[in-house]
Amino acid sequence: MAYDENNAQRIRTFLQYKEADFFEKKMFGGIVFMVDNKMCCGTRLDKKLNENLLLCIIDDEAYLDAIEKDDVLAMPNAEKPMKNYIFVTENAWTKKQDLEFWLQQCLDFNPIAKASKKKNDIEK
Repeated sequence: MAYDENNAQRIRTFLQYKEADFFEKKMFGGIVFMVDNKMCCGTRLDKKLNENLLLCIIDDEAYLDAIEKDDVLAMPNAEKPMKNYIFVTENAWTKKQDLEFWLQQCLDFNPIAKASKKKNDIEK
């Protein structure tokens, strides 16, 4: 699991400031922040790009706007990009205000985001 601890701390600080109910989980080769038991955002070091990426889960409209930007990548899946999931390259979130912009979009979408099914739910 490769991620920059300083960037993870920046995300933690924002979520704490917003009084979000969150915990951390190592996923996608980095660290993800679960808010209200749903994946919200995260960060990882992409070895191919040699760059820190910010994982954002955002609403449909924000996704369509974001994916047009040079510093945003669709999160790949085996068949097609994952809906609502983007990676933002580090250039677009080095400044505090830029990071807060992306993280606020994640928090805004979180209440309406679907919770992932737990293994116990799938087996029933």
